[in-house]
Amino acid sequence: MRASTTAVRRSSAARRRGDAGKPPRGRRILLIVVVTVVSLVAVLIAVAGWLYSRLNASITTFDEKGIDRNRPAPTFAGQNILVIGSDSRSGTNSRFGGGKGDVGRSDTAFLLHVYADRKHAVAVSIPRDTLVDIPRCRLPDGTWSGPQSNVMFNSAFTVGLTAKGNPACTQNTVEKLTGLRVDHTVVVDFQGFAAMTRAVGGVAVCLPKDIYEGDLNPNLGSRGKLLFTKGRQVVAGHKALDYVRVRHGIGDGSDIGRIQRQQAFMSALIKKVKAQGVNPVTLLPLVEAAARSMTFDPGLGSADKLLSFAMSMKDIDLRNTKFVTLPWRYQGARVAIVRDEAEALWAALKADRTIDGVDASGKARPSGSPSPMAAASATAVSGTGISVAVYNGTTVTGLAARAADKLTGAGFTVTRVATSSTQTHDTTLIRYGPGMASQAKTVARMFPGATFQRSTDPGITVILGRSYQRTLDHAAAMPAPLPTSVAGKARSADDDICSNLSYG
Repeated sequence: MRASTTAVRRSSAARRRGDAGKPPRGRRILLIVVVTVVSLVAVLIAVAGWLYSRLNASITTFDEKGIDRNRPAPTFAGQNILVIGSDSRSGTNSRFGGGKGDVGRSDTAFLLHVYADRKHAVAVSIPRDTLVDIPRCRLPDGTWSGPQSNVMFNSAFTVGLTAKGNPACTQNTVEKLTGLRVDHTVVVDFQGFAAMTRAVGGVAVCLPKDIYEGDLNPNLGSRGKLLFTKGRQVVAGHKALDYVRVRHGIGDGSDIGRIQRQQAFMSALIKKVKAQGVNPVTLLPLVEAAARSMTFDPGLGSADKLLSFAMSMKDIDLRNTKFVTLPWRYQGARVAIVRDEAEALWAALKADRTIDGVDASGKARPSGSPSPMAAASATAVSGTGISVAVYNGTTVTGLAARAADKLTGAGFTVTRVATSSTQTHDTTLIRYGPGMASQAKTVARMFPGATFQRSTDPGITVILGRSYQRTLDHAAAMPAPLPTSVAGKARSADDDICSNLSYG
């Protein structure tokens, strides 16, 4: 009875305090936290939605109707992104570039190949004065121009004579030149470039000498004021644009030399972004700057696509990000392509092989197939003074004859070519007689992955397995090594910003 009276008194006291019907204190705190978190998430979602909506409204795309239907097939491996720098002075760009003219012109361009393993990338700069063939291109009125031969590369962007230029025509030209399908195209104008450099807080650069206004504009008629002092510095906005545009007064004053400084700038820009962290939060200001002032193909025409594309490259190491220039030579005042070297470069990119010979396709090699280095090592073998009998231990017709030809070409003496008594060998077998172990090892360099077997019979016998056929298939698919004129001059995004700044 006493307990019941006490409970009634407590209930009455609670009603007087206004606490009747309220949950215990611990539950009230938990409820407040949950409501706060839910409200915060709702606000973030609303802000993100508003931001994405604003970004999407800012993005400009070009008409894909101008992309020629007669183009290379998709590879579904690495991606190719064409980046075009426009020096149009139209609109707000006149504040940056100086000069006059509303026709969009291509001042610089490079093809970025992102390998299928998403751990390697290479940017191939295409000099603006390179002599190329331009295929038919769509004009503003919907008609198509005729093809042009042996004209400057940057003239493709001017086809149609519009302020926005003709990115589809430049894309068609690059596809014709390389045989590679361009997956995305981006056009960066003066304003867009300046905005990007400000978005990352400036980019570190290096000058080999003091630079004056007259170096940027040789028509000035005087030296002008000092723009850059010699050495390292950080530039952004208009200052960054002046750096990548300066051509005269450094090295030989050529466009090729300027390309090398532009590659150094891009390396430093990538290094800055990587240092800040490749994630949606750090990338958003960069994407916002890009959305406001660049032109994209429809495949990159939304904020989420741009962010997704940028995030897809987050695992590419600086050392594996390379810059090269399309193999070239001077032809008078213009630039001609060194065809055999250029074809070797395009073949390597088609096979997703890096410029230093790494298979970056992201595909595992079949069991028993040799590494690219092992397959290539056979070319350095000298078989002088070594005799070999070759037997086909598979059902592949002509395999022994092909092996015999390679052995003969390397200086070996082939004593016999025949079919083995058994044709079920998977791995190539090398049998050697007494005192022939050293020579057998030399023979094995022609057959990566082969096994050895000692024999009482004299001489050396090779019984080919299916592994040798896989070696031949792999070698056929592997592009020829790139010449040192290409691979040896590559710049890494991890290189020092003061190195290799000019040609001449």
